[in-house]
Amino acid sequence: MIAHRGLSGLECENTAAAFVASGNRSYFGIETDVHRTADGKYIIIHDDDTGRICEDKLSVEESSFKVLRTLRLCDRLGRKRADLCLPSLHEYLRICSLYNKNCVLELKKPFEKEDIKNILDIVKAEYNPKRLIFISFDYKNLIYLRELSDDLTLQYLCGCNVDVGLIEKLKRYEFDLDIEHSFLTEQNILKLHENSISVNCWTVDDKHRAEELVGWNADYITTNILEADGK
Repeated sequence: MIAHRGLSGLECENTAAAFVASGNRSYFGIETDVHRTADGKYIIIHDDDTGRICEDKLSVEESSFKVLRTLRLCDRLGRKRADLCLPSLHEYLRICSLYNKNCVLELKKPFEKEDIKNILDIVKAEYNPKRLIFISFDYKNLIYLRELSDDLTLQYLCGCNVDVGLIEKLKRYEFDLDIEHSFLTEQNILKLHENSISVNCWTVDDKHRAEELVGWNADYITTNILEADGK
């Protein structure tokens, strides 16, 4: 079970509070999203702007890291909290390391090769890259990572049908799959496994659907709130 944006069912998504909450529970991994700021730093946030999670709406890529860090976010009840801010990539990695959790790091936008290398260097400095799963909707991001290392675990994100074309696309660079769960069946999970492709799926918050996917041998289940014991 992978905590989606940290334990976002309880705490404000993609914050240290959400990461610590999932660190204190049974999750295998903690998923998050990284963007590049205007001054070339890397910050943790899902959206392209800050409007959904705080009162100020700023474009992430057009704002400096320092300005973005001054923002105070709202908790799940809509209350601004002094302890809630956008984490750095370093802080996310350090929390995962402290709580011995596997990192699942989504590259949110198409990145330049230099940024991909910089992100990988940060991972190597703060964490064990062999325990980290990179995910992205952008196929080229994953190709750049594969060119940098044969040892990385890379998952291609999609909401699409599982067919021969997708399987061949994954096999070309030894990518695994992170797919919207409604596209999965017992048969196509079996087909993916027959091609040595691991299966992650998002975002599963219904207990019965999670149990079905476990019964079909999905390798990872990404969730906002469920734990392995069914809570």
